Amino acid sequence: MEQQKKDRTVLIVSAVIVAAFVIFGAVAPATLNDVASVLFDVFTGGFGWLYLLTVFCMILYAVAIGLSKYGNIKLGHDEDEPEFSNFSWFAQLFGGGMGIGLVFWSVAEPITDFMAPPSADPLTNEAMHEAMQTVFFHWGISPWVIFAVAGLGLGYFAFRLDRPFLVSSAFEPLLGDKVHGPIGKAIDILAVFATIFGVATSLGLGTMQITGGLNYVYGIENSMLLNCLIIAVITALFTLATLSGLGKAMQYVADFKVYLSIAFMVFIFVFGGAVFICNILVTDLGGYLQNIIHKSLWMENPDFVKGWTVFYWAWWIAWAPFCGQFVARVSRGRTIRQYLFAVMLLPAGFCVIWLAIYGGAAFNINELTGGALVDVVGGENGNTVALFALLQNLPLYQVTAPLAIILIVVCFWGSANSATFVLSMLTDGGNMDPAKPLRAGWGIAQGGVTIICLIVGGEAILKILQTLSIASAFPYMFVIIFMAVSMAIALKNDPAVQGGVSKDDSVPRIEAMPQQE
Repeated sequence: MEQQKKDRTVLIVSAVIVAAFVIFGAVAPATLNDVASVLFDVFTGGFGWLYLLTVFCMILYAVAIGLSKYGNIKLGHDEDEPEFSNFSWFAQLFGGGMGIGLVFWSVAEPITDFMAPPSADPLTNEAMHEAMQTVFFHWGISPWVIFAVAGLGLGYFAFRLDRPFLVSSAFEPLLGDKVHGPIGKAIDILAVFATIFGVATSLGLGTMQITGGLNYVYGIENSMLLNCLIIAVITALFTLATLSGLGKAMQYVADFKVYLSIAFMVFIFVFGGAVFICNILVTDLGGYLQNIIHKSLWMENPDFVKGWTVFYWAWWIAWAPFCGQFVARVSRGRTIRQYLFAVMLLPAGFCVIWLAIYGGAAFNINELTGGALVDVVGGENGNTVALFALLQNLPLYQVTAPLAIILIVVCFWGSANSATFVLSMLTDGGNMDPAKPLRAGWGIAQGGVTIICLIVGGEAILKILQTLSIASAFPYMFVIIFMAVSMAIALKNDPAVQGGVSKDDSVPRIEAMPQQE
C-alpha cells in the first residue's frame, strides 16, 4: 500500500513559533524581558491557585483510577507482556528521575528555604525541617503524578488502541474525527511548545551551574559568551551523535550518568554525616507525608508559593509531554495499576533519598562550619555554586569538583538528546523513529532557544526561565485536564470492562471512536 503523504502542519507551525521567539529575543531582548515580567505576574498572581488545585486533583484522579476496576486494564493488548523485566523497568523509571534540575537544586533549594522558609523563623531548627519537607513536596509525588497522568493517555491510546503516539490521540473520545483536524493539531503544537520551553528552563539552569562551577573551582570568568559557547558545544555534540547514529554512544552516556549519580550519593552520604542524613530522611519524610494535603493547597505565603511551588508545578507540567512519553514508552504491557503507582512512587522515592542525602549533608556541613553554605548561597550566583561549596567541605574536592561538572554536562546532554527525540516524534506524526534531519533541527532549535533565554534574562535569568515554564505550561495544563476526562470516557467503554473483545481478539475497540487509516 502506498504510504500517504505526511501532514507537516504541526512541524511547520511549531518551527515558525520557535523561530519567531528566537528572532524576537535577538532583535528586542528588552521588550521580551518586559513581556516575560508581565506574564509572570499574571500567571502566578491570578492563576497560582489553579496550578495547585489541578495538581492535587491529579493525585486524587490517579489514585482513584489505580484502585478501581480500570486498574487491571493493560497499556497494550490483553495478551501483551511487559517489554522490560521488573528490574529493568524500575531502573529506567529511577533513571527518569535524574536530571539537571535535581542536581541544580539539591543543595541550593534546602539552604535557600532555610534562609527564607514558608512559615518558620529563618535559620532555626524548625526552618531546617520545614525546608526539607518543602523540598520533598516539590520533588516527590506531585511532579510524578503529573507525568503519570500525562503518560497514561499516550500509553493507552498508542499501545491498546494502536493510535499514533501523539498527545492528540488521547482526545478521540471527546473529539472524534476532529482529532485529526485543526483542534488535534493545536493540541500537538501546545505539546511541542510546552516541551521546548520546559526543557529550555532545565538547559538554562544546567548551563548556569556549569559556568558557576568553572568559576568557583577554577576561577574561569563567568560570562554570557562562556554560557553560549557551552550550550553551542553540547548542542553540536549531541546533534552530531544523533546524525551519525551513535545510539550505543548515547546509551553509554546515559549509563555513565546513572553510575556517577549513584557514586555521588554514596560519597556524600558517607562523608556528609550519615547519621544526620538518616535522621533528616526519617523525620522530614514523615512530616511531608503527614502534611501532603495541607501543603498541596497551602497559599498563606503567596510570595513563597509563587516563587517556588507554582514555578515547580508549571515546570513539571511543561515537562509532561516529554516525561509522560518516556514513562509510557517503557511501561508497555503493564497494567494501569502497576503503571500509575510505580511512576508516582518509585522515581519520587529516588528523588526524596537523593535530596535527603544532599540536603542533609548541606545542613550538617553548614552547622559544622558555622554557616559557610548559608554565606555562599546567600551571595551572588549562590544557587549555581551551592553544590560545589558543599563538595569543598568534603574530602577529595580536587576529584569530586570536576566530576560534578561532568555529571551536570552528561545530565545536560541526556535531557537535550531525549527532548530532541520527543520533539521530533511529536512533529513527525507520532513516528517512534523520526528522521535524523528532523532530530538535528530540533536539537539546534533547543540550543537557540536556551541561548536567547540567557541573553534576554541577563542577571535576572532565573526569572525569565521561571516565566517561560509558567507561560508554556498554562495552556498545557488544560490539555492534561481534558486528557484525564477523555481517558475516563475511554476506560468506561473499554471492552475489558464491558466484558467483550474486538473482532481480532487483540485490540479493544471503542465504537464511538473512528479508526485512523
